[in-house]
Amino acid sequence: MPTKRDYYDVLGVSKNASEAELKAAYRKQALEWHPDRNKSPEAEKNFKEINEAYEILSNQEKRSAYDQFGHAAFDPGGAPYGAPFGGGSPFGGSARTYRQGPFTYTYTTYGGGSPSDSEGFGAFDFGDPFEIFEQFFGGTSPFGRQARVPRYSLTIDFLEAAKGCEKDVVVEGKRRKIKIPAGVDNGARINFGDFYVTIDVEPHPTFKREDNDIYVNVELPFTSAILGSAIEVPTIDGNIKLKVRPGTQPGTTIRLSGRGIKHLHHSGRGDQYVRLIIKLPEKLTSEQKRILEEFERIYPEDKVRGEIRGKRKGWF
Repeated sequence: MPTKRDYYDVLGVSKNASEAELKAAYRKQALEWHPDRNKSPEAEKNFKEINEAYEILSNQEKRSAYDQFGHAAFDPGGAPYGAPFGGGSPFGGSARTYRQGPFTYTYTTYGGGSPSDSEGFGAFDFGDPFEIFEQFFGGTSPFGRQARVPRYSLTIDFLEAAKGCEKDVVVEGKRRKIKIPAGVDNGARINFGDFYVTIDVEPHPTFKREDNDIYVNVELPFTSAILGSAIEVPTIDGNIKLKVRPGTQPGTTIRLSGRGIKHLHHSGRGDQYVRLIIKLPEKLTSEQKRILEEFERIYPEDKVRGEIRGKRKGWF
C-alpha cells in the first residue's frame, strides 16, 4: 500500500509556515495542477492531493492533530490513543448511497454526521477538491469551467454498453434523455456538458469482454468433435451457425472477425473468440462401452501416432 506524502512537502512549505505562506503555496500549486490547465496524466491526482493537504493544514485544529500524530490522526481504524479525529476523519466514516431513477449517488459522512446535519455531511467533511478551489478563488474556475460539476453513476447491462442505448434520467429535478455510445466500457466517464456520468456495466452470463474482443465458451459433445457438425454460437447480434471440422481437439478457439465490440473512438469492431469445450459423457451404457472398445481395437491410439509420424517422414 503506497505511503501518503507529508502534507507540508505536498505544498512545498516548512512546518512553521504561516497562514499566509500556506495560502500562497496552495494558490501556486493549485493553479499549476488544475486539470483544466494541466493535461498531464497525474494532474487530477496531484490536484486532489494538494487540496487534501490544504484542507488539513488551513484548519488550526486539524493541523495541530496532524503535527502531533501525522496521517494516523485521521485514520478511522488505527488512530493512536488521543488522536481527536480517529474514527471521524475526512478519510473514513460511513457512506450512504441514494438512487434517483437509473442514477446512483453516494454521500460520505464523517465524525458521526449525516446528510441532514446543519453543518453539512458531518463535522469534518473532506469535500470535493473543486469545491475547495471554488471557495478559495471566489466563484468559478479561471480556466473556463464551473468549479463544481455534478457527477452521477449509471448502471447499464452488457448489451446496452456493446450496442449503445438511450436513457431517460432526472438530473437536478429535470428530465433528460441521454445517449450512451456503443462500445462504452465499465468505468468510462461521459461528459454531458453540465454533468458527468460514470458508467457501470453489469457482467453478462455468456459474454466476457477483453478490450474490444468478446470471448464465449461453447460446449461440444465429443461425438460432434470427432465427426464434425454444425453448431449455434451466440453473438451480440444474435445466434449464428458455425461449422466444426471433424477431429476438432479440446481447447480449440475459433475467431469470428468483426463480431466483437465497436471501437468507441473510431470505426470498426473487435473480434469474437469461440472456445470449444469438449464435453465427455460421465456415464456410458454397456452398448456405448462396447462400441468404444471396438473403436479402440480397430484404430488404437498407438496406430494413430504411428501414422502421423509416418506422414511427417514421407513413408506413405
